[in-house]
Amino acid sequence: MKDRPISLSDLPVARAFSAGAAEYDGLRRRLVPCFDAFYGTALEVIAAWGGPGGGADRPAVLDLGAGTGLFAAMVRTRFPGARMHLVDLSEAMLAQARQRFAEADEVTFEAADYSAAPLGGHQNDSPWDLVISALSIHHLADADKQTLFARIHAALRPGGLFVNAEQVIAPTPELAARDRQLWREAAIALGASEAEIAAAEGRMRFDRCATLADQLAWLAAAGFAQVDCSFKAWQFAVYSGQKPA
Repeated sequence: MKDRPISLSDLPVARAFSAGAAEYDGLRRRLVPCFDAFYGTALEVIAAWGGPGGGADRPAVLDLGAGTGLFAAMVRTRFPGARMHLVDLSEAMLAQARQRFAEADEVTFEAADYSAAPLGGHQNDSPWDLVISALSIHHLADADKQTLFARIHAALRPGGLFVNAEQVIAPTPELAARDRQLWREAAIALGASEAEIAAAEGRMRFDRCATLADQLAWLAAAGFAQVDCSFKAWQFAVYSGQKPA
C-alpha cells in the first residue's frame, strides 16, 4: 500500500493557522497592538510609489502568505482595479479570502508553498508590479528568506516594489524578551484573552524571525534599491525595496 502523499494542509504551520482562520481577522487588532500604524505605513509606502510608471491604476499584485486577504483588501482600496494573486499554505485561510473577494473578478487564489512554488513565472519572466506580504515570511529559515528575496526581485518588473509588513527579532536576547513582554501586556490591555494569547504563542513556535538589519542587507544583496524600514514598533516592522527601473 502506497503512503498517502502529504498535502499542504498536513503541514504543521498550515494546520496551526487553519485552526483559527475564521477568527483570524477579528484577533488582528488585539494581537497586533500597533495595527493601524503597522498596516497604515505599508499602505503609505505603496501610495508613495504610486504604481507602475508612477500612476497606473491596474498593477499586477502578488500577495505571499495572503491568509484571509486582509492586507490585500487594504491594497485594493488604493488600486481598485488591481489584478491580484493571493498565495497561502492554508486552504482554510484562502477560503476566508475567497469570501472577502467574492465580487472581485480579477483576484485569484493559489494554495502553495511560495518558498518553493513559482512566483507566477509561468505568465512571463517578470509579471508583477507589486509584491506584498504581511506576517508570513518570518516562518522561513534565514537562507530561505534570502533565496525568496532574490526570487521576488527576479519576479518584479523594472520599477516594481516589494513591501513586507513583518515580525522581526531584536538583536539581543534581552531586547527580544523585552519585546515579547511588551507585546503581551499591550495585547491584554486591548482585550486579548489568555486563551487567545496562548494560541498566538502556540503559532509563534513556527516563527524563525531574523533581525531587521539582516533583512535590509539581504534585500540590498538581492539587487533591490531604495531599501528602507518605514516603521518599527518592538517586533513589528515595515520594510521595502524597489527593483531598479
